[in-house]
Amino acid sequence: MSLFLAFLGVSFIVLATPGPDTAITIRNTLLGGRMAGVFTALGISSGQTIWALATSAGIVALLVASEPLFLAVKYAGAAYLVYLGFKALQEALRPPHRHDMAAATRPARRLTAASAYRQGLISDLGNPKMAVFFASLLPQFVPPGGESFSALLGLGAVFAVMTFTWLALYATVVAKAGDFLRRPSIRRAIEGVTGMVLIGLGIRIATEHR
Repeated sequence: MSLFLAFLGVSFIVLATPGPDTAITIRNTLLGGRMAGVFTALGISSGQTIWALATSAGIVALLVASEPLFLAVKYAGAAYLVYLGFKALQEALRPPHRHDMAAATRPARRLTAASAYRQGLISDLGNPKMAVFFASLLPQFVPPGGESFSALLGLGAVFAVMTFTWLALYATVVAKAGDFLRRPSIRRAIEGVTGMVLIGLGIRIATEHR
């Protein structure tokens, strides 16, 4: 129990630190409303469940140990974040139209639930830090002599549920403030900031060492 409580504490600290998952969830909520934000969170937590399963099966350890595979995941994930960042900047720099004023009074629907889920899933699976996180952190909280596969999978599933709950809360808060945040000037400013953050995160992932 003490190990599990320590795991919950460390996991909460990790979740409370803003990163690509938070930025994508906020942006997708602005684009598609609360539903898009929740499905983005679901995609991210699904990716983490896959990482947990791969960690339990020993696949993540092989990925981390293989420099070419690790770099391939790292650069693919970084490129995807930069791509999403440029899309956000395009929205921010797009000349305003009359329908932008109408959009400020109703929830945005420019992002479907399926697209939001896919973006969350791909961004999480393309984040090499998740591989390092699962491979290095989870084993520390497996009880000595315990069955490692089920223990690692269980801890990973708990972390995925915590992630979904945290990001879904983000989506709910952003959606509640939707009428204010969807004002053209506010939304474009948020798109611009989010775009620069995503591009910066992508560049940092691509250039930093493990």
